Amino acid sequence: MIPALFLSHGSPLLAIEDSEYTDFLARLGKSMRPKAVVVFTAHWEEPVTTISRMDGVYDTIYDFGGFPPEMYTIKYPAKGSIAIADGLAARLGQHGIQTQMDVKRGLDHGSWTLLRRLYPEADVPVVQMSVHPFLPPAEQFRIGEALRGLGEEGILVLGSGATVHNLRQLRWDRKEPEEWAVEFDDWLIDKIGSGSNEELFRYRELAPHAERAVPREEHFVPLLLAFGSKAEQSKGSVIYRGYDYGSLSYLCLSF
Repeated sequence: MIPALFLSHGSPLLAIEDSEYTDFLARLGKSMRPKAVVVFTAHWEEPVTTISRMDGVYDTIYDFGGFPPEMYTIKYPAKGSIAIADGLAARLGQHGIQTQMDVKRGLDHGSWTLLRRLYPEADVPVVQMSVHPFLPPAEQFRIGEALRGLGEEGILVLGSGATVHNLRQLRWDRKEPEEWAVEFDDWLIDKIGSGSNEELFRYRELAPHAERAVPREEHFVPLLLAFGSKAEQSKGSVIYRGYDYGSLSYLCLSF
């Protein structure tokens, strides 16, 4: 049984800078060997749930600017899986969720920076999936629900984003976390751990500092998608917690 995961991809520098967090990711990857990884990435937005469908090697997308030259030379040559992509579309279709396929798009940094730390040999097939930031939280969860059971088949469902992601609030010289960011994550951890889904779905009105923590939903919804895909009786548990630049959250959860 492979649990569903929500992992923070933080800064793109995750790919080249070693830290306590990258050590954690390396250990996590060694602790589980999935048949494939299905990753919902915050950096691929589509109005219809879109699934990468290919068996070949993905291109590596450098969807960021202003970073060291080394960042633009990294390759993560993972392969896709048409069979798994088709299976995902079938599952979603059975729940009345419309999908479309993409046969060209490479892996964006929301996918490859994490995967490079988890599976550095790029020897686990990857199927990348888009997000729609503006769907209601309950609908995000329902999309994830359609993928329940993948863990029992040895497939890892991974939501890649960040719970607190407000680039305007970053304090580049701050080492200690901002109190408001911690309070927002504390609230999420409590609701997820207690199974208070209805309150979680109303996080914008109920969670402290929600507008500050989540100015736009694209990095938050991978959490809801991964949470929805959990085994029916499973609750979320924290597997890592940390912060960069005062408020960039590296909260990670297993479901």
